[in-house]
Amino acid sequence: MLNNIPTQDEIEQSLETDTNPKNRRHIKVCEINHRNNLDSDYTEKMESLEKSFDYASNSNYYWSEPGLSILYGTPLYAEASPAQKLALNHLYWTAQYDYIAASESSVIHYNQVTSGVFKYFGDYETLCSTLDLETEQEYTHIHAFQKVSHKIKTALFGKGLLTSYLQKSNHGNFHKKPLANSLSQIFNINPGKSSPTDLQYRALRFINKMMLHNANYCYSTYLQELEIKGNVIPPIKGYIGSSVPLPLQKFLTFNWGSSPFLACQHYIYRFTANLALKNYEYRYTKYFRDLEKQGEFIPVPTAISYYHLLDESFHTTTSQLIGRDMYKDFSQPTAYEKLTSNVITYMIQKGLLGGLSGGIVSVFRADKNFVVYYYKLLRSPIFGMSHEDAIHWLEKCLCHEHEGFHINTKYHQRLHTDLCRLTSTLEYLWPINREMKIMVAGSSINNAIQSNKKAFQEFSASVAA
Repeated sequence: MLNNIPTQDEIEQSLETDTNPKNRRHIKVCEINHRNNLDSDYTEKMESLEKSFDYASNSNYYWSEPGLSILYGTPLYAEASPAQKLALNHLYWTAQYDYIAASESSVIHYNQVTSGVFKYFGDYETLCSTLDLETEQEYTHIHAFQKVSHKIKTALFGKGLLTSYLQKSNHGNFHKKPLANSLSQIFNINPGKSSPTDLQYRALRFINKMMLHNANYCYSTYLQELEIKGNVIPPIKGYIGSSVPLPLQKFLTFNWGSSPFLACQHYIYRFTANLALKNYEYRYTKYFRDLEKQGEFIPVPTAISYYHLLDESFHTTTSQLIGRDMYKDFSQPTAYEKLTSNVITYMIQKGLLGGLSGGIVSVFRADKNFVVYYYKLLRSPIFGMSHEDAIHWLEKCLCHEHEGFHINTKYHQRLHTDLCRLTSTLEYLWPINREMKIMVAGSSINNAIQSNKKAFQEFSASVAA
């Protein structure tokens, strides 16, 4: 297995002898995409919108169609007042963009990890510049999302209650990961710290070197710089943390930062996150265009979503070019590289796409991850429920079939179709990954309800204790 990994000379020779214009078309597309991104001003518009945002001026408007609201389609939503429905619409925006901010912090890290591999090879200077540009844009995106989200939650919950209702969890052993100051951390693990001197760190790096022996010449310059400085590989949240436990995050980082093929394969993961974002952000874009066409007021969060999707369209193109096309520039993947790629893709399906929420549309994880948040929301000033009423409504919304589940299956099916357009072309994937079969199984409403019943029973018992 180890002897099949191409050496630096073999890879460079394959790049030099590949003169077929069709095989190198993606490099030209990358150059066009990079120029178009440089010429755009979407990031700057997001920055300006964030600075101008005032919740009071936007609070009386829907920021999207009502369907993009927390608990939309549930029995509770049908009984909610107009003011409560507005709040649920606004909280959906904060939930999704808190998660996006966490995901984009992961993107920043892995852009640099993989760029540090691509820099070893010719013809990829523009690509590396593209990844650098996207990294800078992600910093602006994160800042805008966090600032606007904080203002929204402060207005809805109050400064004191924001901490009380969204940070603390005192429900026995049911929820072992305390709620943090943003909903994004409900979606994520909360890993601890480590250092390059840890036994685990050194063991994982040793295994990586052994399995990718000939590829060590292209070990990411970014990871080398972190190690020289004595810095850790940071804990990863968002779309990475949803699927991959911390020890494996480190191991995957070593792999994505050591092999040109695996560095390319990372962008299949990023492309999945790009499409998952587009799956609902397109609805904000359509809402923006409808308001603009009618000459009506456009809420700032709606406009931020609109310009973010335009910015991300360049990033999605980058992900697709690298994940679908560029990996073919290099030698055929080894058995180890194929195994690693398939395990990662399987985990993506299981962790990010393998469930169905009945309370948050376009989220494909089980509601057991969010039940504490729902409870806190019902006890918050928005609904002002007693403990008994909150438990009653939780049971009705989580444990019985309702419109919200059916709406989310449509989002699920659309994303599955879009993802399979790419995965079906990747011959190195196992059939279970090429056809996204784990994701398909996750769309069962009955399975979602059964999972919710179990989670609800555990939660209600914990708060009664």
